[in-house]
Amino acid sequence: MEKQKNIMEMDTVALDDANNAIVIIDQTKLPYETTLISLMTQEEIWNAIYLLQVRGAPAIGVTAAFGIYLAAKQIEKDESVHTYIEFMEQLIKAKDYLNSSRPTAVNLSWALDRMQGICEQNAEKPLNQIVTLLHDEAVEIQEEDIRVCKAIGEYGLSLVKPGDGLLTHCNAGQLATSKYGTATAPMYLGHERGYHFRIFSDETRPLLQGARLTAYELQSSGLDVTLICDNMSATVMRNGWVNAVFVGCDRVAANGDTANKIGTSVVAMVAKRYNIPVYICAPTSTIDMNTATGDQIHIEERPAHEITEMWYKERMAPEGVKVFNPAFDVTDHDLIAGIITEYGIARAPYIESLKEIWNKKTQEN
Repeated sequence: MEKQKNIMEMDTVALDDANNAIVIIDQTKLPYETTLISLMTQEEIWNAIYLLQVRGAPAIGVTAAFGIYLAAKQIEKDESVHTYIEFMEQLIKAKDYLNSSRPTAVNLSWALDRMQGICEQNAEKPLNQIVTLLHDEAVEIQEEDIRVCKAIGEYGLSLVKPGDGLLTHCNAGQLATSKYGTATAPMYLGHERGYHFRIFSDETRPLLQGARLTAYELQSSGLDVTLICDNMSATVMRNGWVNAVFVGCDRVAANGDTANKIGTSVVAMVAKRYNIPVYICAPTSTIDMNTATGDQIHIEERPAHEITEMWYKERMAPEGVKVFNPAFDVTDHDLIAGIITEYGIARAPYIESLKEIWNKKTQEN
C-alpha cells in the first residue's frame, strides 16, 4: 500500500502542462481532507482564487502566471487569431478577468503585468514562440518564489535566537507560497538547524487560516506549535512567552504601512504594548511604491456568511443582522520593527529604506 504523502511534500500550485491545467491543493477543505483539484478554464482559476481554494499572495501570483500561460496557449490555437494584435486583445481580456478575482494582494497584478511584459518584449516573434516564453516565465516566477522565501527566512532567522517564542497570524506558510512560506520561513529554517522555537498560531477569524492551515502545516513538519484564539495574543505576550512576531503581507505601501489579514494590526498594537518586535515578511513583489500610504490600499470585503454561518452546523447569528467583513486591515508603519525582504531588512524611516531595497532589486534585474 502506497504511503500517504505528508501535506508538506505536495506542491501548493503545480502546472500540469500536458493536460492544460493548474493543479492546486484545495485549501478550503484542509485540514480535514487533502484534495487536489485541476483548474482548466479561466473561470475555474478565477473562482479558485476568489473562493480561497488557493490563497496567499505569492501562491496567487504563481497561479495567475500559470493561468495566463494556459490562456495564451488556448488563444494561439484559435484559428480566428492570426496576428499579434489579435492575440494580445484576447490575452489582455484574460488578464483583466483574473486580476478582478481579489483586489488587495499586489502579487496578483504584479505577476500578470510581468507576463504581459514578456509578450510586449517579444512582439516580433511568432505566436507559438511567445507562448513558450510565457511558459518559461511562469515557471521562473514559481522558482523565484522559492528562492525569495528562503532568503526572507535567512534574514528573519538573524533577528531571533534558539528557544525563542514566536507568534504568527493567518497563514504565510508553505501553503501560501511555493515553499518555506514568508513569515514561517525563519521557523522552518530554524527547525532544520535545531533552534527549537515555540510557536503560537492565532486561529485568525473568520476564515481560520491560522487554525486550519498554519497549525496544520507546522505540526505536520514537527515544529512545536500552540494554537490560540485571536483574542489570546495579549495573554501569551504578557506571560513573556513571545519574543517576536512574524507575519506575512499582501501589500506594502511606500511609507511602510502594510495590509495583511484582518487582525494583524491588533496583534501589532498589543505587541507594541509589551515591547515585542513585529516583523513583516514581504517579498519585493508585494511592495507597491505607487501607493503612498495604507489609506490608499483597497481593502477587500468578503460575504457575510463567512462570519454568520460558514463554520457552524447551524447559523450562529440572528437573521438580518448587519455584517462588516473586511478581509484585511492596515498595520501602521510605526508599529513595525522591520520589513523583511529577499534583499534585506527595511527599517524606519521606511520611505528611505524601501526605496533602497527597491533600487537593489531594479539594479539586479
